[in-house]
Amino acid sequence: MSNAKLLLSDPYATIGFALKQAQQALRTRMDAELRKIGLTTPQYAVLAYLKVEAGASNATLARRAFVTPQTMQAILVTLEKSAFIKRTAHPEHRRVQKTELTASGHHVLEAASTIVADAETRLRDAAAPLDPQTATAMLLRLAQALR
Repeated sequence: MSNAKLLLSDPYATIGFALKQAQQALRTRMDAELRKIGLTTPQYAVLAYLKVEAGASNATLARRAFVTPQTMQAILVTLEKSAFIKRTAHPEHRRVQKTELTASGHHVLEAASTIVADAETRLRDAAAPLDPQTATAMLLRLAQALR
């Protein structure tokens, strides 16, 4: 049987469908748990990246959180109102905003990181007996194959 006929006979028994199910389950779990501390998954992604790259641009943050620049602007407004971040004008490029974590942002990020670590542990346990690095490398190869 050709690959095309196999896929048509059961489109739900595909790598792509399984990846989407895993991604959706991860997002649902993380959103439900992060909601308990007042965050969404994209907001967590922003806070986590700002810890690594303080002052990151809106465009960079949007790419890292897998959202549009317009959605990122709304996320940043919400995080700023929650006092988790502060934004200031870039000293040389006044139209560019520098975004940094506040003390409250560091605190909520610490709580969120525990939630995300639990999800990561569940994924690693489910991937067994595969080595987590092997599973990660395979998923990255799949992503690269589609780019």
